[in-house]
Amino acid sequence: MSTTSRAEQHELLRHAAARAHLAPSIHNSQPWRFRIDHRTLEIRADHDRRLRVVDSTGRQLMISLGCALFNARVALAADRREVSVHRLPDPADPGLIARLVLSDRIAPWHPLVRLDPAIDRRHSNRREFFETRVTEEVQWELVAAARAEDAQLVPVTSDHHRLELARLLWEATAEQSDDPAYRAEIREWTSAIAGRKDGITPQSYPMSSDDRGEIPLRDFGVKVSGHMSPVTGSGRDQCLMILGSPRDTPLAWLRTGEALQRLWLEATRLDHVISLFTQVVEVPDLRDELRTQLGLGCEPQVVIRVGQAAPNVATNRRDLDQLIEGM
Repeated sequence: MSTTSRAEQHELLRHAAARAHLAPSIHNSQPWRFRIDHRTLEIRADHDRRLRVVDSTGRQLMISLGCALFNARVALAADRREVSVHRLPDPADPGLIARLVLSDRIAPWHPLVRLDPAIDRRHSNRREFFETRVTEEVQWELVAAARAEDAQLVPVTSDHHRLELARLLWEATAEQSDDPAYRAEIREWTSAIAGRKDGITPQSYPMSSDDRGEIPLRDFGVKVSGHMSPVTGSGRDQCLMILGSPRDTPLAWLRTGEALQRLWLEATRLDHVISLFTQVVEVPDLRDELRTQLGLGCEPQVVIRVGQAAPNVATNRRDLDQLIEGM
């Protein structure tokens, strides 16, 4: 056992917070804050940044926070620090999502260590995929990554299920597009303002196109046109998977986020990219229909496509120093 000074502990935890801050979040809302106290890092929810229309239950906010928690776990594993993780530890403090407590013990090597370099390379990729075939080996790695975080990743393989998924995605897209409150929220989080440090910028999504493919990506073009080339080949033949949880509770949502980030970093490590489709799980009746029509034995949380594509740009980030208490 080695003794770590208080300054060293603070630096380790600040580094973990910095890695957590690179996590994906719904519409790049970055709904988190951090608190460092001696050997403890707290990840806290910023409920003011929840999307009230798209995410009325706070489910996607919790998934986003789970992604941030997983990045912090990876950072501390890479620093070879033994850490205990306490999820939703205080029912009286709903803003406290997780508490990570450092030990003085050096941790043995763990598979999370190899994911740390992927944190910088992982980006949401809405480009047209130049390779849609994903080997069974890669799919196995992603399924195993989700299972390791108490989630289930279900490949959508049959033609019937692919048709049903495509239909439900299009229905969700149409229903949301017809909602003025939804369109207003998309406008709020889609911006070409120079220097803005959150939200979706035009560099991150494709131009609108009359040929939107069989599987619709979310249309961010309601305010400003995307700068990337239009996606015209989003077909049902690509690798489509559904990430689900055994229950539909805040803790399950948090664990889903950890699973999502773990499989996303694994995909990045294996030189693959991921796009998310959340429209169908944002519309309650269509989410129920997705579960029924595909015979899922879990609560569907996120639909993903996996493949290979040209690199995408990183999203902007808020200043970390403004998000950390106890500096």
